[in-house]
Amino acid sequence: MATTLPGLIGIVFALHLWLAPASLAGWKQVKKEGTLHLATEGTFRPFNYSDEPGPAAGKTLTGFEVELANALAKKLGLKSDWTTRPFDQLLTGLALRKYDLVAASHAITPERAKTVEFINPHYCTGATIVTRAGGPGSLKALAGKTIGVTVGTTYYDRLNAMGRFKEIKVFRDDAEATDNLVGSKIDAWVTDRFVAAAMLKARKDAGLDVSGVLFPEMVAMAVAKGDSELKDKVNGALAALFKDGTYARLSERYFGQDISCKGLGGRRAHGAAQGD
Repeated sequence: MATTLPGLIGIVFALHLWLAPASLAGWKQVKKEGTLHLATEGTFRPFNYSDEPGPAAGKTLTGFEVELANALAKKLGLKSDWTTRPFDQLLTGLALRKYDLVAASHAITPERAKTVEFINPHYCTGATIVTRAGGPGSLKALAGKTIGVTVGTTYYDRLNAMGRFKEIKVFRDDAEATDNLVGSKIDAWVTDRFVAAAMLKARKDAGLDVSGVLFPEMVAMAVAKGDSELKDKVNGALAALFKDGTYARLSERYFGQDISCKGLGGRRAHGAAQGD
């Protein structure tokens, strides 16, 4: 389809708005403004989600990470201002300082750490295999099979490097991956253990099974590279939330257990997580 000159001008202008750095500039600016600008995906139950589509989602966000980040802002004496973006665009927007802090279940990886500063981990988790009842519930059993992952997660690269699968399909979100699994278009879906648990609860009649943890991950919020002062302030606030019981209350309410790295043996998981 041909693009007219006005159309090209519009595209260039839109790209300029996205690529031009915003005025956000670390802790001094945050403190001066009194607002912590936060970003998340908004479709990752039970961590960050909204029942409202589009721009309205930022005003109705909830979930474990959203409540935890709001508590961090409050501990720092700041208001919270949320925006939502597709998962695979979040860290790019952070590098361009479109917001101050991303809270979207990013696993800590060496590659990501090259472009952002990770806060201390706020939970530990791991990848698991979801199949139809009686399906291939181990990596060995998945050899030669078609598996699915969600866009932006660390799982594609790790699984692709194994070279044992017929095909790895990438889906735009967890709901699409689940629909393809239930519809027998893939043999298994590799996803976060908590996402899998929530999906099984939501779709009890789908006849799905879940394996144990394949490889562990440490998960953290992030600030822009070089924002060491903001990073230190957020780390201090997070430590305070662990100490005063806020973290424990949120973890118990959403998961019925302690999902911190201490609670899930995160010290043992650390080495493996760095390679995910």
